[in-house]
Amino acid sequence: MRRYAIKRLAQAVGVLWAAYTVSFLVLDFLPGDPVTAMASAGMDSGTVDPAQLAALRHEYGFDKPILVQYADYLGRAVRGDFGDSVSTGRPVSSTLADALPQTLQLTGAALLLAVLLGGGLAVVATYTSRRWLRQLLLSLPPLGVSVPTFWVGLLLVESFSFRLHWFPAFGNDGLRGLVLPALTLAIPTGAQVAQVLAKSLLTALDQAYVETARAKGAGRWRVHLRHALRNASLPALTVVGLLVGQLIAGSVVVETVFSRDGLGRVTAAAVTAQDIPLVQGVVVFGALIFVLTNLLVDLVYPLLDPRIVVASGRKAVAV
Repeated sequence: MRRYAIKRLAQAVGVLWAAYTVSFLVLDFLPGDPVTAMASAGMDSGTVDPAQLAALRHEYGFDKPILVQYADYLGRAVRGDFGDSVSTGRPVSSTLADALPQTLQLTGAALLLAVLLGGGLAVVATYTSRRWLRQLLLSLPPLGVSVPTFWVGLLLVESFSFRLHWFPAFGNDGLRGLVLPALTLAIPTGAQVAQVLAKSLLTALDQAYVETARAKGAGRWRVHLRHALRNASLPALTVVGLLVGQLIAGSVVVETVFSRDGLGRVTAAAVTAQDIPLVQGVVVFGALIFVLTNLLVDLVYPLLDPRIVVASGRKAVAV
């Protein structure tokens, strides 16, 4: 188990380094100059003092060779220092810390709803003995995946805010203000969970161990939840780990639609202003959340199926 955990941790570090490196290179090759945009902000004339530009480039290190910039920024990023925002002048870490609670609240609620709704739909669809009901329920996940997130958000706002007045349409108004944004993110995510889990459950229910459990007198509900669901949950668990990154990316659209403060709006503003330090901070933070979630999923695998640890070791034994 220790070797398995160390291997997964090394992979996580490699993913973080790759995310930082790719974002650095992509942002460096983007057209435009963030320093010029910052210096000309608020000026009526389009003329910017060259001395001021040179001073700003020196302050942010943009006058150094690309490899020197990369080494400097990477060394500071390892210590958690991503420098100051070009557009606001605030430390990137402070900007992210201010926006983080709202985004974590949104993505956490959306992930919980996605797992409950998607998992519940898959279990009910594969448990029912009525063929028409099973087909109806199994047709819902593809519909949920295909619907655009922004369209779902606008539809929920129109229905539950403007017409029924049950929830606020905009802002960070406590728990009531969280319901519609979280549901908007949860619908496509839960649909993907339901698709994978339903397929895995249908496959597991045809296995020999399920027939053996039934022959021993186990009830349908016990066979479905205790025997089939445990083995069928591994692919769905993998999908949940991957969908965390999708939830963080989706928060950009959802926080814009619902006018919520969070990392989504910070990301949109940073990209528009070509704020390289802030964009890199957001990218690395998103990669960190993604990596930690998948690392947790990898560590949960052996609890569901101990053969995974055995198979990952060099001295594997038959099980």
